[in-house]
Amino acid sequence: MKIIVINGTEKQGVTYRLKEIFLEPFREKAEITEFYLPKDCPAFCAGCANCILKGEHTCKDAASMQKIAAPLLEADLVVMTSPAYVMHTTGAMKALLDHFAYLWMPHRPAPEMFAKRAVIITQCLGAGAKSAAEDIKHSLSWWGISEIKVFTGKLMENIVWEKLPTKKRSELTIKMKRLSEKLANIDEKKAPRTNMITRVKFFFCRMMQKSLHENDPTYLDGKYWFEQGWLAKVRPWKVSA
Repeated sequence: MKIIVINGTEKQGVTYRLKEIFLEPFREKAEITEFYLPKDCPAFCAGCANCILKGEHTCKDAASMQKIAAPLLEADLVVMTSPAYVMHTTGAMKALLDHFAYLWMPHRPAPEMFAKRAVIITQCLGAGAKSAAEDIKHSLSWWGISEIKVFTGKLMENIVWEKLPTKKRSELTIKMKRLSEKLANIDEKKAPRTNMITRVKFFFCRMMQKSLHENDPTYLDGKYWFEQGWLAKVRPWKVSA
């Protein structure tokens, strides 16, 4: 089993502790690749749209982004972590998600994405963990991932793990272990089911790309969909069936 972990901060705080607890049952059975932001994605997306119009390798930040993209496509499980910053994900995580705009279904979704599972780990002092998780989940679902588990921790009393009451640390630990053990016991050979929402998104984008390809066969996105066979009868989730 291959796991990619993308940490939305380099800080080793509460989110880091929760992520480490989650990974415990996978340490001996999985190949785990981790990235820390912004160290591994130091630049913001410039909005040039080269990744969409000319290809992802023409991005000014292609060197750093493709180091992440390769293990992302190979992974069976995608783990994204981020504390809530003013009720949203970290700016570093948003910068990474912006760079992967070309993977969205309206553009060039990777067929591998439809066969993945994902986990989002967030926490905050009070409100905000759910909205931070939604920032990430929005992108993952448009990449084609259907099975996305979300862990949201509400600290309430302190933002430092060691200063949290023992009862709160125990509560968070038990909740996280329950989630990790559930995923660790999943049959890896059984691909996740592509849900109806993902299929509807795909078919809507297929209609758009079919029209674009007919009008301009050289347009990169439409050409990609044609070459994948998706404008005909091939479907990405059949790869994982």
